[in-house]
Amino acid sequence: MTIQDYIDNIAEDKKEAFLKLQKTIQDNIPKGFEETVIYKMVGYVVPKETYPAGYHCDTSLPLPFINIAAQKNFIAVYHMGIYANPELLAWFVEEYPKHAKTKLDMGKSCIRFKKMNDVPYELVGELMKKMTVEDWIGIYEGAVKR
Repeated sequence: MTIQDYIDNIAEDKKEAFLKLQKTIQDNIPKGFEETVIYKMVGYVVPKETYPAGYHCDTSLPLPFINIAAQKNFIAVYHMGIYANPELLAWFVEEYPKHAKTKLDMGKSCIRFKKMNDVPYELVGELMKKMTVEDWIGIYEGAVKR
C-alpha cells in the first residue's frame, strides 16, 4: 500500500481534514523523519539508515514516531512523543483548549478529532516542532533500555 492508496480510500467527509493534517505535519516535523505507510496508516518514522536498530518489537521496521489515520468516526494522530514524555503531554493538554472548541479526546498516544471543522492544525504544527529525531531516539532508548 502506498500513501496515495491510503488517501484514495479515505471517506470523503474526512479527506479534506486528513490532507490538511498531513500537510501540517509535513510542513512542521523536523528534518530526518520519513513519511511512509506503516501499520496500515500514514506514518512518520526514523529511517533505518538513521537508526539501524529499528523498532524493538520488530527490528525489520523503522522506529515509528507519529501515525495519522482516518477511522470510521474520527481522524487520529498517534504521537509516541506525547506517550513517552510527560512534559510534552502536559503542554499539549494545557494548550488544546486555546486552539479547539471541542473537549480533548485522547488515549495514551492517540489524539482523536471527531469534528472535521475543529481540528487544531496550528497546535498540531506546534506539537510537530517539539521533538527532533535525536530527541525521539534518546527518549526511546531510555524507555527501552530500562
